[in-house]
Amino acid sequence: MIELENVSKTFERGKRALKHVNLRIADGEFVFITGRSGAGKSTLIRLLTKEIEPSEGRLLVNDIELGSMPRRRIPNYRRTIGVVFQDFRLLRHLNVFDNVAFAQRVIGKGTGELKENVSKALQLVGLSAKYKANVTELSGGEQQRVAIARALVNRPRLLLADEPTGNLDTKTAGEIMELLERINETGTTVVVITHSGELVKRMQKRVLCLDHGILQTDEERENP
Repeated sequence: MIELENVSKTFERGKRALKHVNLRIADGEFVFITGRSGAGKSTLIRLLTKEIEPSEGRLLVNDIELGSMPRRRIPNYRRTIGVVFQDFRLLRHLNVFDNVAFAQRVIGKGTGELKENVSKALQLVGLSAKYKANVTELSGGEQQRVAIARALVNRPRLLLADEPTGNLDTKTAGEIMELLERINETGTTVVVITHSGELVKRMQKRVLCLDHGILQTDEERENP
């Protein structure tokens, strides 16, 4: 699903965010990427979404080498990836249904298929009863569920979650992680960026740890 071969990223003034990173994430895995602020976690996400380019090395997603991808193919590529952020990034003037439907309208889905897909996504995240609610009326956990539904509605093979529980209390964070685990069980590859050691310990998944742009550890863990 994801393969990095000797990937480095250097920004202006010589700041190196990633240094010769090599890793593989298989189709259907659930993986945490951890590290302190500035470790290179968000840089990795931006590389995977092709927001930025690596300074050196090869980066493959779904057997596609991103470095050789023509610019015109980037929008279609991004539709194969769902992304969830810490700050939700919902359209605050729209209700729950229309926030999720937005991702379907962008790719030109017809009304009937759109309604069916949005309904399934909301059912998956447990928000079917609140489809008419404005997102500003929802709790933080519910807003993150809407964001997850929006990320999943186009049925991506890969879900990237960048600090998805950073603004949530401990109980709600646990519920969101359980939701991501259920999504993973349907076959979607899930990569979660987090700095929460407690969350990582509780979930017992594979953990990649970055430190100053270097992949320091890669730990396989088994469920108890």
